[in-house]
Amino acid sequence: MSKDNLVEINNVSFGYNKRPVLKGINMAIPRGRVVAIMGGSGCGKTTLLRLIGGQIKPQQGEVRVAGQVVHELDREELYKMRRRMGMLFQFGALFTDMSVFDNVAFQMREHTDLPEAVIRDLVLLKLHAVGLRGARDLMPSELSGGMARRVALARAVALDPMLIMYDEPFAGLDPISLGVIGNLIRRLNDALGVTSIVVTHDVHESLQIVDYVYFVSEGVIVAHGTPEEMRQSAKPFVHQFVHGEMDGPVPFHYAGEDYGADLGLGHV
Repeated sequence: MSKDNLVEINNVSFGYNKRPVLKGINMAIPRGRVVAIMGGSGCGKTTLLRLIGGQIKPQQGEVRVAGQVVHELDREELYKMRRRMGMLFQFGALFTDMSVFDNVAFQMREHTDLPEAVIRDLVLLKLHAVGLRGARDLMPSELSGGMARRVALARAVALDPMLIMYDEPFAGLDPISLGVIGNLIRRLNDALGVTSIVVTHDVHESLQIVDYVYFVSEGVIVAHGTPEEMRQSAKPFVHQFVHGEMDGPVPFHYAGEDYGADLGLGHV
């Protein structure tokens, strides 16, 4: 494994039951960079995050994080590694019966022996970084979608992780909140010196903030490169995805019988 890469995915294949999801994936995530994994729904993007976090094990190949093969770690070693990872779940996944302050403090109380006074200062610091120090006493039900996502981001960086993984961080956000979250992902990555993996299908926002992009389709990487290279790509799938075209390698019509035959009119 190169010392320049925090995460390396080597020839990884995985499937659920008999349905293959990933087929021989190779990927490198350099330290300190923001890398996007893009593709349509069900192409295996979130499965890659689960493999990196050790929730599931590859059926072939290996996933290395900070030089360690994730699926070879025992329970204690895996939990130790996970404490160095931050995760922003889709739609935030805040604890609904805890205040904003307690949501961000949760990991500190669970995984450290820090005194409450220090935890208070750290929580306020994290909330200030996402612009929500004044919302510390609110409950999740009192937050807008964009605010909830920012609280979840503050919680994801609570323990100063080496790696932050984002699962569809832009889903369901209005244009202003979407821009704010995108800006925070980039700024926090650079300010904290972490590495970020962004799983998304939001082309416009992602290509503005990431350093590198992997496109996944039908379980394989079909293209990878810088955002500018992806914008200029002539590969049919990438061009269709980036420009939001209705027809291309991903067809508008789901495969079926001839339309006329389906209506009992004979082939048309």
